Amino acid sequence: MKVFVIGATGVLGREAVPLLRAAGHEVGVLDRRTTSLFDAGQLAAAMTGCDAVINLATRIPLSAKAVLASAWAENNRIRTLGSAAVVEAARQAGVGRIVQEGISFVYADGGDRELDEDAPLAPVGHVASSVQAQHNVLAHPGGVFLRMGLLLGGEAQSPPVLVGDGWMNVVHPGDAAAAAVAVLDAPPGIYNVGTPVRKRDLGITRLPAVLGRFAASFEVFSRSQRVVSTKLTEATGWRPRR
Repeated sequence: MKVFVIGATGVLGREAVPLLRAAGHEVGVLDRRTTSLFDAGQLAAAMTGCDAVINLATRIPLSAKAVLASAWAENNRIRTLGSAAVVEAARQAGVGRIVQEGISFVYADGGDRELDEDAPLAPVGHVASSVQAQHNVLAHPGGVFLRMGLLLGGEAQSPPVLVGDGWMNVVHPGDAAAAAVAVLDAPPGIYNVGTPVRKRDLGITRLPAVLGRFAASFEVFSRSQRVVSTKLTEATGWRPRR
């Protein structure tokens, strides 16, 4: 299969490209010097002849400014306008499969309940753009959307704090990338990616849950989200190795 990767130099892309090649796929990557993520025509020209596209592009703010809504503007633009351009480009180029990264933090607080792909959502603040990306990619008949957990390990930078107690969905970047490769042959739809872990077992400073009242970024990470990836495992055999 010829696979076009967007975001190949990012934390996930650097893991995905060698996995694709090891699986026997031919890999093409987005050249940002000649092709804009927001220009469907340029994207279509770049991905012509490809069987699939994997969009792993993000721009996650890593400083303390991440608590500000303005810090997420470019990441939101990539997930909304960027994903829309990718879908349109795939349509123009005749690409049959699109895999789009997203996040699992969109789920509403579930307490100790296991949350599968049909669990209620509560998208607020910077996580709402992930739901728009989901709508965009699922408009394509071969669209696959991955709700990934918090990236921990490898080249991912851990968050300085979490809020409250309960459950958090986490995944190593290598395992997240492996999921993006695995779903190339899976039925279209939504798949959770990660493993539910108690926040207190992650070794990350936790702030009082009351802080969730003051900013959307705190509120999202104050939720208890016991997200399960059973559907992904049953469809592809994927399991976290780390």
